[in-house]
Amino acid sequence: MTTTSTTSVDTARPLPAAETGGVLSGPYRALTLGIVSVVLLLAFEATAVNTAMPEAARQLDGVGLYAFAYSGYFTTTLFALVVSGQWSDRRGPMGPLFTGIAVFGVGLVVAGAATNMWMFLAGRAVQGLGGGLVIVALYVVVGRAFPERLRPAVFAAFSAAWVLPSILGPLISGAVTEHFGWRWVFLAVPVLILLPLAVMGPALRRAERAQPPAQGVEFDLRRTGLAAMAAVGAALLQYAGQRRDLLGLLPAVAGAALLVPAVLRLLPPGALRAARGLPTVIVLRGVAAGAFFTAELFIPLMMVTQRHLSLTMAGLTLTSGGLSWALGSWLQGRPAADRHREALIRLGFVLTAVSIAGASLVLIPAVPVWVTAAAWAVGGIGMGLAVASVSVLMMQLSTPEEAGVNSAALQLSDALGNVAMAGLAGVLFAALGGGSMAVTEVAAHGAGAPVAPFALIFAVMAAVALIGAALTGRVRT
Repeated sequence: MTTTSTTSVDTARPLPAAETGGVLSGPYRALTLGIVSVVLLLAFEATAVNTAMPEAARQLDGVGLYAFAYSGYFTTTLFALVVSGQWSDRRGPMGPLFTGIAVFGVGLVVAGAATNMWMFLAGRAVQGLGGGLVIVALYVVVGRAFPERLRPAVFAAFSAAWVLPSILGPLISGAVTEHFGWRWVFLAVPVLILLPLAVMGPALRRAERAQPPAQGVEFDLRRTGLAAMAAVGAALLQYAGQRRDLLGLLPAVAGAALLVPAVLRLLPPGALRAARGLPTVIVLRGVAAGAFFTAELFIPLMMVTQRHLSLTMAGLTLTSGGLSWALGSWLQGRPAADRHREALIRLGFVLTAVSIAGASLVLIPAVPVWVTAAAWAVGGIGMGLAVASVSVLMMQLSTPEEAGVNSAALQLSDALGNVAMAGLAGVLFAALGGGSMAVTEVAAHGAGAPVAPFALIFAVMAAVALIGAALTGRVRT
Protein backbone atom coordinates (compact mmCIF):
# COMPACT_ATOMS: atom_id res chain seq x y z
CA MET A 1 0.00 0.00 0.00
CA THR A 2 1.43 3.35 -1.02
CA THR A 3 1.78 5.88 1.77
CA THR A 4 3.83 8.89 2.67
CA SER A 5 4.60 7.64 6.14
CA THR A 6 7.16 5.09 7.22
CA THR A 7 7.17 2.74 10.16
CA SER A 8 9.58 1.51 12.76
CA VAL A 9 8.34 -2.07 12.42
CA ASP A 10 11.23 -4.24 11.32
CA THR A 11 9.66 -7.62 10.68
CA ALA A 12 13.08 -9.05 9.85
CA ARG A 13 14.37 -8.41 13.38
CA PRO A 14 11.89 -9.70 15.97
CA LEU A 15 12.76 -10.12 19.60
CA PRO A 16 15.66 -12.57 20.00
CA ALA A 17 14.61 -16.15 20.65
CA ALA A 18 15.57 -19.66 19.70
CA GLU A 19 14.56 -20.56 16.19
CA THR A 20 12.51 -23.45 17.54
CA GLY A 21 10.78 -21.45 20.29
CA GLY A 22 7.02 -20.91 20.30
CA VAL A 23 4.84 -17.97 21.31
CA LEU A 24 5.11 -19.02 24.97
CA SER A 25 8.87 -19.44 24.94
CA GLY A 26 11.41 -17.16 26.62
CA PRO A 27 11.06 -13.53 25.55
CA TYR A 28 7.65 -14.06 23.88
CA ARG A 29 5.74 -15.47 26.85
CA ALA A 30 4.84 -12.32 28.77
CA LEU A 31 4.07 -10.36 25.63
CA THR A 32 1.83 -13.11 24.26
CA LEU A 33 -0.09 -13.35 27.52
CA GLY A 34 -0.41 -9.57 27.66
CA ILE A 35 -1.85 -9.02 24.20
CA VAL A 36 -4.12 -12.05 24.51
CA SER A 37 -5.49 -10.58 27.76
CA VAL A 38 -6.44 -7.44 25.81
CA VAL A 39 -8.26 -9.53 23.21
CA LEU A 40 -9.95 -11.38 26.08
CA LEU A 41 -11.31 -8.07 27.36
CA LEU A 42 -12.68 -7.08 23.95
CA ALA A 43 -14.17 -10.54 23.47
CA PHE A 44 -15.94 -10.56 26.81
CA GLU A 45 -17.41 -7.13 26.14
CA ALA A 46 -18.66 -8.18 22.71
CA THR A 47 -20.34 -11.40 23.87
CA ALA A 48 -21.83 -9.78 26.95
CA VAL A 49 -23.19 -6.78 25.05
CA ASN A 50 -24.75 -8.96 22.33
CA THR A 51 -26.73 -10.75 25.03
CA ALA A 52 -27.84 -7.58 26.83
CA MET A 53 -28.64 -5.52 23.72
CA PRO A 54 -32.27 -6.63 23.17
CA GLU A 55 -33.24 -5.59 26.69
CA ALA A 56 -31.23 -2.35 26.54
CA ALA A 57 -32.92 -1.36 23.28
CA ARG A 58 -36.36 -2.14 24.71
CA GLN A 59 -35.90 -0.19 27.94
CA LEU A 60 -34.50 2.81 26.06
CA ASP A 61 -37.36 2.64 23.55
CA GLY A 62 -34.88 2.16 20.72
CA VAL A 63 -35.54 -1.23 19.10
CA GLY A 64 -35.81 0.56 15.76
CA LEU A 65 -32.21 1.71 16.23
CA TYR A 66 -31.03 -1.74 17.29
CA ALA A 67 -28.56 -2.26 14.44
CA PHE A 68 -27.12 1.23 14.76
CA ALA A 69 -25.87 0.56 18.27
CA TYR A 70 -23.57 -1.85 16.48
CA SER A 71 -22.74 0.07 13.31
CA GLY A 72 -22.23 3.27 15.34
CA TYR A 73 -19.39 1.53 17.16
CA PHE A 74 -17.62 0.82 13.88
CA THR A 75 -18.32 4.27 12.44
CA THR A 76 -16.00 5.93 14.97
CA THR A 77 -13.64 2.98 14.67
CA LEU A 78 -13.02 4.06 11.05
CA PHE A 79 -11.33 7.22 12.32
CA ALA A 80 -9.49 5.60 15.21
CA LEU A 81 -7.98 2.87 13.03
CA VAL A 82 -6.11 5.32 10.80
CA VAL A 83 -4.96 7.42 13.74
CA SER A 84 -3.72 4.31 15.54
CA GLY A 85 -1.77 3.06 12.52
CA GLN A 86 0.11 6.34 12.15
CA TRP A 87 0.54 6.80 15.88
CA SER A 88 2.01 3.29 16.14
CA ASP A 89 4.38 3.93 13.22
CA ARG A 90 5.61 7.19 14.69
CA ARG A 91 5.76 6.50 18.43
CA GLY A 92 5.31 2.75 18.78
CA PRO A 93 2.14 0.86 19.77
CA MET A 94 2.19 1.56 23.53
CA GLY A 95 0.53 4.99 23.29
CA PRO A 96 -2.47 4.04 21.16
CA LEU A 97 -2.88 0.73 22.97
CA PHE A 98 -3.14 2.14 26.48
CA THR A 99 -5.09 5.22 25.39
CA GLY A 100 -7.52 3.01 23.52
CA ILE A 101 -8.12 0.80 26.54
CA ALA A 102 -8.92 3.85 28.68
CA VAL A 103 -11.26 5.39 26.07
CA PHE A 104 -12.99 2.04 25.64
CA GLY A 105 -13.72 1.99 29.37
CA VAL A 106 -15.16 5.51 29.26
CA GLY A 107 -17.51 4.47 26.46
CA LEU A 108 -18.75 1.53 28.51
CA VAL A 109 -19.60 3.86 31.40
CA VAL A 110 -21.46 6.30 29.12
CA ALA A 111 -23.50 3.48 27.56
CA GLY A 112 -24.26 1.96 30.94
CA ALA A 113 -25.48 5.29 32.31
CA ALA A 114 -27.58 6.16 29.22
CA THR A 115 -31.05 7.60 29.83
CA ASN A 116 -32.15 7.32 26.20
CA MET A 117 -31.14 5.46 23.04
CA TRP A 118 -29.18 8.37 21.59
CA MET A 119 -26.98 8.60 24.68
CA PHE A 120 -26.51 4.85 24.45
CA LEU A 121 -25.41 5.23 20.83
CA ALA A 122 -22.97 7.96 21.92
CA GLY A 123 -21.43 5.58 24.44
CA ARG A 124 -21.07 2.91 21.78
CA ALA A 125 -19.37 5.49 19.54
CA VAL A 126 -16.83 6.29 22.27
CA GLN A 127 -16.21 2.56 22.66
CA GLY A 128 -15.52 2.41 18.93
CA LEU A 129 -12.82 5.05 19.24
CA GLY A 130 -11.09 3.04 21.95
CA GLY A 131 -11.48 -0.27 20.17
CA GLY A 132 -10.05 1.14 16.94
CA LEU A 133 -6.95 2.44 18.70
CA VAL A 134 -6.41 -0.89 20.44
CA ILE A 135 -6.81 -3.36 17.60
CA VAL A 136 -4.33 -1.77 15.17
CA ALA A 137 -1.78 -1.36 17.94
CA LEU A 138 -2.09 -5.08 18.67
CA TYR A 139 -1.43 -5.95 15.03
CA VAL A 140 1.64 -3.71 15.00
CA VAL A 141 2.90 -5.48 18.13
CA VAL A 142 2.56 -8.80 16.30
CA GLY A 143 4.44 -7.51 13.25
CA ARG A 144 7.12 -5.85 15.36
CA ALA A 145 7.82 -8.46 18.02
CA PHE A 146 7.13 -11.86 16.43
CA PRO A 147 8.91 -13.57 13.51
CA GLU A 148 6.82 -14.57 10.51
CA ARG A 149 6.79 -18.25 11.50
CA LEU A 150 5.03 -17.43 14.80
CA ARG A 151 2.40 -15.00 13.51
CA PRO A 152 -0.17 -17.67 12.53
CA ALA A 153 0.08 -19.03 16.08
CA VAL A 154 -0.40 -15.53 17.54
CA PHE A 155 -3.51 -14.95 15.44
CA ALA A 156 -4.73 -18.38 16.52
CA ALA A 157 -4.20 -17.30 20.15
CA PHE A 158 -6.30 -14.20 19.45
CA SER A 159 -9.13 -16.47 18.34
CA ALA A 160 -8.62 -18.82 21.29
CA ALA A 161 -9.06 -15.82 23.60
CA TRP A 162 -12.72 -15.78 22.53
CA VAL A 163 -13.38 -19.26 23.90
CA LEU A 164 -13.88 -18.43 27.59
CA PRO A 165 -15.93 -15.25 26.91
CA SER A 166 -18.06 -17.21 24.44
CA ILE A 167 -18.93 -19.70 27.17
CA LEU A 168 -19.23 -17.39 30.18
CA GLY A 169 -20.17 -14.09 28.51
CA PRO A 170 -23.79 -14.98 27.64
CA LEU A 171 -24.32 -16.76 30.98
CA ILE A 172 -22.99 -13.89 33.06
CA SER A 173 -24.56 -11.17 30.92
CA GLY A 174 -27.94 -12.90 30.80
CA ALA A 175 -27.99 -13.49 34.55
CA VAL A 176 -26.92 -9.93 35.34
CA THR A 177 -29.45 -8.46 32.91
CA GLU A 178 -32.33 -10.55 34.26
CA HIS A 179 -31.54 -10.04 37.96
CA PHE A 180 -29.80 -6.66 38.21
CA GLY A 181 -30.45 -4.89 34.90
CA TRP A 182 -28.64 -4.51 31.58
CA ARG A 183 -26.72 -1.42 32.75
CA TRP A 184 -24.45 -3.47 34.98
CA VAL A 185 -23.25 -5.44 31.98
CA PHE A 186 -21.63 -2.22 30.73
CA LEU A 187 -20.66 -0.71 34.07
CA ALA A 188 -18.91 -3.84 35.37
CA VAL A 189 -16.71 -4.54 32.34
CA PRO A 190 -14.34 -1.54 32.90
CA VAL A 191 -13.06 -3.30 36.03
CA LEU A 192 -11.50 -5.90 33.72
CA ILE A 193 -9.33 -3.19 32.14
CA LEU A 194 -6.94 -3.39 35.07
CA LEU A 195 -5.82 -6.92 34.17
CA PRO A 196 -4.52 -6.19 30.64
CA LEU A 197 -2.79 -3.03 31.86
CA ALA A 198 -0.97 -4.92 34.61
CA VAL A 199 0.02 -7.88 32.43
CA MET A 200 0.96 -6.06 29.27
CA GLY A 201 2.85 -3.00 30.43
CA PRO A 202 6.27 -4.43 31.33
CA ALA A 203 6.41 -6.86 28.39
CA LEU A 204 5.47 -4.18 25.87
CA ARG A 205 8.02 -1.73 27.26
CA ARG A 206 10.73 -4.36 26.81
CA ALA A 207 9.59 -4.94 23.23
CA GLU A 208 9.75 -1.23 22.45
CA ARG A 209 13.21 -0.89 23.99
CA ALA A 210 14.37 -3.78 21.77
CA GLN A 211 13.01 -2.04 18.65
CA PRO A 212 12.46 1.69 19.21
CA PRO A 213 10.41 3.59 16.61
CA ALA A 214 12.28 5.01 13.63
CA GLN A 215 13.16 8.69 13.74
CA GLY A 216 11.65 11.22 11.37
CA VAL A 217 8.28 9.49 10.84
CA GLU A 218 5.71 12.18 10.10
CA PHE A 219 2.04 12.12 11.05
CA ASP A 220 0.04 12.23 7.82
CA LEU A 221 -2.70 14.80 8.39
CA ARG A 222 -4.18 14.01 4.98
CA ARG A 223 -4.90 10.41 5.97
CA THR A 224 -6.33 11.55 9.29
CA GLY A 225 -8.63 13.94 7.46
CA LEU A 226 -9.71 11.17 5.09
CA ALA A 227 -10.51 8.95 8.07
CA ALA A 228 -12.66 11.71 9.56
CA MET A 229 -14.43 12.10 6.20
CA ALA A 230 -15.16 8.37 6.09
CA ALA A 231 -16.58 8.35 9.62
CA VAL A 232 -18.79 11.41 9.07
CA GLY A 233 -19.94 10.07 5.70
CA ALA A 234 -20.87 6.70 7.20
CA ALA A 235 -22.79 8.42 10.00
CA LEU A 236 -24.74 10.56 7.53
CA LEU A 237 -25.67 7.52 5.45
CA GLN A 238 -26.93 5.70 8.53
CA TYR A 239 -29.00 8.72 9.54
CA ALA A 240 -30.45 8.95 6.04
CA GLY A 241 -31.35 5.27 6.15
CA GLN A 242 -33.43 5.87 9.26
CA ARG A 243 -35.42 8.74 7.75
CA ARG A 244 -36.59 7.01 4.55
CA ASP A 245 -38.18 10.20 3.18
CA LEU A 246 -37.27 12.86 0.63
CA LEU A 247 -35.40 14.92 3.21
CA GLY A 248 -33.26 11.86 3.87
CA LEU A 249 -31.78 12.24 0.39
CA LEU A 250 -29.74 15.24 1.52
CA PRO A 251 -27.68 13.46 4.20
CA ALA A 252 -27.49 10.40 1.94
CA VAL A 253 -25.88 12.37 -0.90
CA ALA A 254 -23.59 14.25 1.49
CA GLY A 255 -22.58 11.01 3.19
CA ALA A 256 -21.75 9.28 -0.07
CA ALA A 257 -19.78 12.32 -1.25
CA LEU A 258 -17.62 12.11 1.87
CA LEU A 259 -17.35 8.35 2.27
CA VAL A 260 -16.56 7.11 -1.24
CA PRO A 261 -13.51 9.31 -2.04
CA ALA A 262 -12.16 8.80 1.48
CA VAL A 263 -12.38 5.01 1.21
CA LEU A 264 -10.74 5.06 -2.23
CA ARG A 265 -7.70 6.77 -0.72
CA LEU A 266 -7.53 4.91 2.59
CA LEU A 267 -7.66 1.39 1.18
CA PRO A 268 -4.98 0.01 -1.15
CA PRO A 269 -5.31 1.12 -4.80
CA GLY A 270 -7.73 -1.17 -6.59
CA ALA A 271 -9.42 -2.41 -3.40
CA LEU A 272 -12.96 -1.52 -4.43
CA ARG A 273 -12.53 -3.37 -7.73
CA ALA A 274 -10.85 -6.32 -5.96
CA ALA A 275 -7.51 -6.02 -7.75
CA ARG A 276 -5.32 -9.07 -7.32
CA GLY A 277 -3.09 -9.45 -4.29
CA LEU A 278 -3.15 -7.16 -1.26
CA PRO A 279 -6.23 -5.12 -2.36
CA THR A 280 -8.41 -8.24 -2.47
CA VAL A 281 -6.93 -9.56 0.78
CA ILE A 282 -7.88 -6.31 2.50
CA VAL A 283 -11.40 -6.29 1.02
CA LEU A 284 -12.10 -9.90 2.01
CA ARG A 285 -11.62 -9.01 5.66
CA GLY A 286 -14.49 -6.52 5.43
CA VAL A 287 -16.71 -8.91 3.51
CA ALA A 288 -16.25 -11.67 6.10
CA ALA A 289 -16.75 -9.40 9.10
CA GLY A 290 -19.75 -7.58 7.66
CA ALA A 291 -21.66 -10.74 6.73
CA PHE A 292 -20.96 -12.80 9.86
CA PHE A 293 -21.21 -10.18 12.59
CA THR A 294 -24.28 -8.48 11.20
CA ALA A 295 -26.09 -11.82 11.15
CA GLU A 296 -24.79 -12.56 14.65
CA LEU A 297 -26.10 -9.23 15.90
CA PHE A 298 -29.67 -10.21 15.07
CA ILE A 299 -29.56 -13.77 16.42
CA PRO A 300 -30.31 -12.92 20.10
CA LEU A 301 -33.15 -10.59 19.07
CA MET A 302 -34.52 -13.25 16.71
CA MET A 303 -34.39 -15.96 19.37
CA VAL A 304 -36.14 -13.72 21.93
CA THR A 305 -38.89 -12.41 19.66
CA GLN A 306 -39.48 -15.45 17.43
CA ARG A 307 -38.78 -18.43 19.70
CA HIS A 308 -39.42 -16.73 23.07
CA LEU A 309 -36.11 -17.70 24.69
CA SER A 310 -34.74 -15.90 27.73
CA LEU A 311 -31.90 -13.45 27.18
CA THR A 312 -29.45 -15.93 28.68
CA MET A 313 -30.51 -18.78 26.41
CA ALA A 314 -30.60 -16.49 23.37
CA GLY A 315 -27.05 -15.37 24.09
CA LEU A 316 -25.87 -18.94 24.57
CA THR A 317 -26.90 -19.65 21.00
CA LEU A 318 -23.76 -17.79 19.95
CA THR A 319 -21.43 -19.77 22.22
CA SER A 320 -20.80 -22.49 19.67
CA GLY A 321 -19.50 -19.94 17.17
CA GLY A 322 -16.85 -18.64 19.54
CA LEU A 323 -15.64 -22.13 20.38
CA SER A 324 -15.46 -23.34 16.79
CA TRP A 325 -13.80 -20.09 15.63
CA ALA A 326 -10.85 -20.99 17.85
CA LEU A 327 -10.78 -24.43 16.22
CA GLY A 328 -10.78 -22.99 12.71
CA SER A 329 -8.04 -20.52 13.59
CA TRP A 330 -5.97 -23.32 15.14
CA LEU A 331 -6.32 -25.40 11.97
CA GLN A 332 -5.05 -22.58 9.76
CA GLY A 333 -2.07 -22.16 12.09
CA ARG A 334 -0.72 -25.65 11.39
CA PRO A 335 2.64 -25.63 9.51
CA ALA A 336 1.21 -27.37 6.43
CA ALA A 337 -1.66 -24.89 6.11
CA ASP A 338 0.46 -22.14 4.56
CA ARG A 339 0.51 -23.99 1.24
CA HIS A 340 -3.29 -23.85 1.08
CA ARG A 341 -4.16 -20.30 2.13
CA GLU A 342 -6.42 -19.59 -0.84
CA ALA A 343 -8.38 -22.82 -0.39
CA LEU A 344 -8.75 -22.22 3.35
CA ILE A 345 -10.14 -18.74 2.79
CA ARG A 346 -12.61 -19.98 0.17
CA LEU A 347 -13.76 -22.83 2.41
CA GLY A 348 -14.16 -20.38 5.27
CA PHE A 349 -16.49 -18.15 3.26
CA VAL A 350 -18.59 -21.08 2.05
CA LEU A 351 -19.00 -22.39 5.61
CA THR A 352 -19.95 -18.90 6.77
CA ALA A 353 -22.66 -18.61 4.10
CA VAL A 354 -24.03 -22.04 5.00
CA SER A 355 -24.14 -21.15 8.69
CA ILE A 356 -25.98 -17.86 8.16
CA ALA A 357 -28.59 -19.55 6.00
CA GLY A 358 -28.87 -22.41 8.51
CA ALA A 359 -29.34 -20.08 11.47
CA SER A 360 -32.34 -18.45 9.81
CA LEU A 361 -34.16 -21.80 9.64
CA VAL A 362 -35.45 -21.27 13.18
CA LEU A 363 -37.85 -18.73 11.71
CA ILE A 364 -39.81 -21.86 10.72
CA PRO A 365 -41.69 -22.87 13.91
CA ALA A 366 -41.15 -26.60 13.34
CA VAL A 367 -37.34 -26.26 13.35
CA PRO A 368 -35.80 -26.83 16.82
CA VAL A 369 -33.88 -23.93 18.35
CA TRP A 370 -30.65 -25.92 18.63
CA VAL A 371 -30.30 -25.72 14.83
CA THR A 372 -29.09 -22.12 15.16
CA ALA A 373 -26.37 -23.12 17.62
CA ALA A 374 -25.28 -25.95 15.31
CA ALA A 375 -25.25 -23.64 12.31
CA TRP A 376 -23.22 -21.04 14.19
CA ALA A 377 -20.63 -23.67 15.06
CA VAL A 378 -20.13 -24.22 11.33
CA GLY A 379 -19.81 -20.47 10.78
CA GLY A 380 -17.25 -20.14 13.57
CA ILE A 381 -14.99 -22.69 11.90
CA GLY A 382 -15.36 -20.82 8.62
CA MET A 383 -14.50 -17.47 10.16
CA GLY A 384 -11.54 -18.94 12.03
CA LEU A 385 -10.14 -20.29 8.78
CA ALA A 386 -10.82 -17.19 6.71
CA VAL A 387 -10.05 -14.27 9.03
CA ALA A 388 -6.79 -15.60 10.44
CA SER A 389 -5.61 -16.65 6.96
CA VAL A 390 -6.39 -13.20 5.60
CA SER A 391 -4.33 -11.65 8.43
CA VAL A 392 -1.39 -13.94 7.65
CA LEU A 393 -1.53 -13.08 3.94
CA MET A 394 -1.65 -9.37 4.73
CA MET A 395 1.58 -9.67 6.72
CA GLN A 396 3.23 -11.71 3.96
CA LEU A 397 2.32 -9.13 1.30
CA SER A 398 3.43 -6.10 3.37
CA THR A 399 6.93 -4.64 3.40
CA PRO A 400 8.32 -3.59 6.80
CA GLU A 401 7.64 0.07 5.89
CA GLU A 402 3.95 -0.68 5.31
CA ALA A 403 3.17 -2.96 8.26
CA GLY A 404 1.43 -0.34 10.41
CA VAL A 405 -0.56 1.28 7.61
CA ASN A 406 -1.61 -2.03 6.07
CA SER A 407 -2.66 -3.33 9.48
CA ALA A 408 -4.81 -0.21 9.79
CA ALA A 409 -6.20 -0.80 6.29
CA LEU A 410 -7.14 -4.37 7.23
CA GLN A 411 -9.00 -3.19 10.30
CA LEU A 412 -10.46 -0.29 8.32
CA SER A 413 -11.90 -2.80 5.86
CA ASP A 414 -13.28 -4.77 8.81
CA ALA A 415 -14.97 -1.64 10.17
CA LEU A 416 -16.29 -0.60 6.75
CA GLY A 417 -17.77 -4.04 6.22
CA ASN A 418 -19.50 -3.89 9.59
CA VAL A 419 -20.75 -0.35 9.06
CA ALA A 420 -22.04 -1.08 5.56
CA MET A 421 -23.73 -4.40 6.35
CA ALA A 422 -25.10 -3.42 9.78
CA GLY A 423 -26.29 -0.10 8.35
CA LEU A 424 -28.04 -1.90 5.51
CA ALA A 425 -29.55 -4.37 7.95
CA GLY A 426 -30.76 -1.50 10.13
CA VAL A 427 -32.54 0.10 7.18
CA LEU A 428 -34.13 -3.22 6.16
CA PHE A 429 -35.10 -3.98 9.75
CA ALA A 430 -36.83 -0.64 10.27
CA ALA A 431 -38.44 -0.59 6.82
CA LEU A 432 -40.04 -4.02 7.32
CA GLY A 433 -41.52 -3.22 10.72
CA GLY A 434 -38.80 -4.43 13.07
CA GLY A 435 -38.88 -1.21 15.06
CA SER A 436 -42.39 -1.98 16.25
CA MET A 437 -41.19 -4.95 18.30
CA ALA A 438 -41.43 -4.68 22.05
CA VAL A 439 -38.93 -7.34 22.99
CA THR A 440 -40.09 -8.34 26.46
CA GLU A 441 -43.79 -8.32 25.62
CA VAL A 442 -43.26 -10.38 22.47
CA ALA A 443 -41.17 -12.92 24.32
CA ALA A 444 -43.61 -13.20 27.18
CA HIS A 445 -46.90 -13.27 25.29
CA GLY A 446 -45.92 -14.71 21.94
CA ALA A 447 -47.23 -11.72 20.01
CA GLY A 448 -46.86 -11.85 16.27
CA ALA A 449 -43.42 -10.33 15.80
CA PRO A 450 -42.67 -9.84 12.09
CA VAL A 451 -40.57 -12.56 10.47
CA ALA A 452 -39.71 -10.73 7.24
CA PRO A 453 -37.00 -8.42 8.68
CA PHE A 454 -34.96 -11.35 9.96
CA ALA A 455 -35.48 -13.52 6.88
CA LEU A 456 -34.32 -10.81 4.49
CA ILE A 457 -31.32 -9.78 6.60
CA PHE A 458 -30.04 -13.35 6.86
CA ALA A 459 -30.56 -13.97 3.14
CA VAL A 460 -28.57 -10.85 2.24
CA MET A 461 -25.71 -11.71 4.60
CA ALA A 462 -25.46 -15.27 3.25
CA ALA A 463 -25.25 -13.85 -0.28
CA VAL A 464 -22.47 -11.46 0.79
CA ALA A 465 -20.47 -14.40 2.19
CA LEU A 466 -20.82 -16.24 -1.13
CA ILE A 467 -19.50 -13.16 -2.94
CA GLY A 468 -16.45 -13.37 -0.67
CA ALA A 469 -15.93 -16.99 -1.68
CA ALA A 470 -16.05 -15.98 -5.35
CA LEU A 471 -13.40 -13.28 -4.80
CA THR A 472 -10.95 -15.61 -3.08
CA GLY A 473 -9.21 -16.57 -6.32
CA ARG A 474 -7.83 -13.03 -6.53
CA VAL A 475 -5.77 -13.09 -3.31
CA ARG A 476 -2.63 -14.13 -5.21
CA THR A 477 -0.92 -11.85 -7.70
